[in-house]
Amino acid sequence: MNIKRSILLRVRVVFILVALVAGAIPYRIAQLQLKDGDKWREKAETINFQYREVPATRGNIYAGDGSLLATSLPFYRVAIDPTIVKEDRFKSKIDSLAQKLSAFYKDKSATAYKRMITDARKDHKRYLVLNRQQIGYQDMQEMSQWPIFRGGRLGGGVLFEKVEKRYRPFNSLASRTVGFLNEDEYGAGIEYSFNDYLKGQDGKALFQRLAGGSWKPVFDAEDVKPENGYDVITTLDVNIQDVAETALLRQLVDREAEFGSVIVMEVKTGQIKAIANLQKNKSGNGYGENYNFAIGDQGNTEPGSTFKLLSMLALLEENKISLNDKIETGNGAHKFYDRTMRDAKNGGYGTLTIREAFEKSSNVAVSKLVDEHFGSSPSKFMAYMDQVGIKEPFGFQLVGEGKPYFKKPGDKNWYGTSLPWISIGYEIKVNPLHTLALYNAVANGGTMMKPYIVKAIAKGNTLEEEYEPEIVRKAIASEKTIKLLQELLEGVVVRGTAKNIANSDYKIAGKTGTAQKLIDGRYTQKYYTSFAGYFPADHPKYSMIVVIDNPKGFAAYGGDVSAPVFKEIADRIYALDIELNPHNQSQIFQAENTNPKMPYIRAGRGEEMNEIFEELGVKASPANSEQWVRTVSTGETIQWQNTEVDTPQIPDVTGLPLRDALFILENKGLKVNYSGKGVVKNQSLTPGTEVIKNATINLVLG
Repeated sequence: MNIKRSILLRVRVVFILVALVAGAIPYRIAQLQLKDGDKWREKAETINFQYREVPATRGNIYAGDGSLLATSLPFYRVAIDPTIVKEDRFKSKIDSLAQKLSAFYKDKSATAYKRMITDARKDHKRYLVLNRQQIGYQDMQEMSQWPIFRGGRLGGGVLFEKVEKRYRPFNSLASRTVGFLNEDEYGAGIEYSFNDYLKGQDGKALFQRLAGGSWKPVFDAEDVKPENGYDVITTLDVNIQDVAETALLRQLVDREAEFGSVIVMEVKTGQIKAIANLQKNKSGNGYGENYNFAIGDQGNTEPGSTFKLLSMLALLEENKISLNDKIETGNGAHKFYDRTMRDAKNGGYGTLTIREAFEKSSNVAVSKLVDEHFGSSPSKFMAYMDQVGIKEPFGFQLVGEGKPYFKKPGDKNWYGTSLPWISIGYEIKVNPLHTLALYNAVANGGTMMKPYIVKAIAKGNTLEEEYEPEIVRKAIASEKTIKLLQELLEGVVVRGTAKNIANSDYKIAGKTGTAQKLIDGRYTQKYYTSFAGYFPADHPKYSMIVVIDNPKGFAAYGGDVSAPVFKEIADRIYALDIELNPHNQSQIFQAENTNPKMPYIRAGRGEEMNEIFEELGVKASPANSEQWVRTVSTGETIQWQNTEVDTPQIPDVTGLPLRDALFILENKGLKVNYSGKGVVKNQSLTPGTEVIKNATINLVLG
């Protein structure tokens, strides 16, 4: 009996619990609907709709002559909301749309495209990516006129989602200087250092979250349009940059060196015209721009004999010496305390004048002179590092400038041998930029200019910021000392360690440098070679430094390795520069413009050409403002010839400015390489032939 009562009691408890739960469920549902409904509806809306950032178009980076170094080209991913278009239009136009999609992408049949879109419409999918392949602006314009698509976003459901890609027309030219920026907004070069200007201000737009985690833009009156970034205008010259990289690479390959750097600077202003940094790839196969040794910490190294210029400056400023004084170098070895200083020449140079000692780069002579006149007051010698302005960073415009390293007398690592070794460029560290600034100051009559590489920030025709030449030191030494230093540097090329680069067309002044590399606390038979100088020596316009690390082979000294690179670059600059060599330039101009009555304008956008000729008062029939056109001279009037860009053939872009040629060719799906500056002179693919997607076309500008 007790067992039966126990079972009945348990059954009753179960029924009561079930009843309670059954009653609680509808109560909770009612509570969610009535009391908490607004909260959960708001949360669901927050999850499915969000205001998300719309990236601004990144600004361009230009060379000093207007050549485009980096730009953002628009590409588009094509998607559709197949539920938007009305039923009658969908049925009548879906076949035509499917055929066009199939013909364009060439990856699916028209039937497959029709089935994909129709199935998505039946399943009420609000977002369907039609193809992952990104298209160019010209293709987007064409697609927007296709069946269904011509209804736009609201009538046809088409979505052209903009995706911008950073593009460098000159490919790897100045790649480390132009730099990069990754997704975390970390990078190098101009892209990173001027990112706050380049990136612009992102906008806001309403997006809807769809199945699969994708987001679809939704038109909303509260959308905030992005503000495009500012353009950065550099001081770089693409021709000089190209010459510098080519000459440096050739020598690195020939000498199997580890890395090399070149900086070319304008003497009067401090404008950087070229920076080249090439390093052997980790695989050992070829060279690339992986680090900016010219300005960075890794470029800080013992400079060697190029530093002897500063030692001579200190000696001359103290009136300690005359260049015709004699100095005994003996057999090329001299002992300072427990260390022996040696000259590069076996057996030494014997007795030399101080002028000859500098020209031959005698370590013994320079170190003996500095030790004799500053040995009792080394702080006075080291004070000249401050006087000339190379002891601290310049505050260069690119992030990552290295800090020079100089010992101080009295420090625990200052020894009796420190001063003699510092006098010839050891036990200190500077990067090529600081060494060049010193040589540039001597070329500039003693005025040290702050090196800079960006001259303006602009948007359209509006300047946001402009950077002017800046003086670091008005005079690093007396006028008398500067003139004597100029004589010494010219003598190095005429009679000394760099006489192999002397030429009759113009004069070069400079100094070779060869420093043994310190590895694991010991100096090795591996060398850091350099040549720093300027040209033309009698009226300097450009200064330059060339450094090459660890060259292989016989005679691995600065005069044999770095100086020839300097000369090759200087020769090309001299030939190109109209101010230095006006004869060649005038011949080129006469050859190109044989009809002096007509302005030399070959081609361009129709509306722009109309404005130009109207302003100049030149007789010309009106050009089609929507077309790219080229000029055809007939007597004293101008006729127009359309450039065919809407056909599937290669267009003729000769005569067009680079900007227009890039726009046309890129939107044809072609990859563009170009060299030179000006308008398009030659193109590698024949006009009228069929366009092959992703083919490369080479342009020569002139």
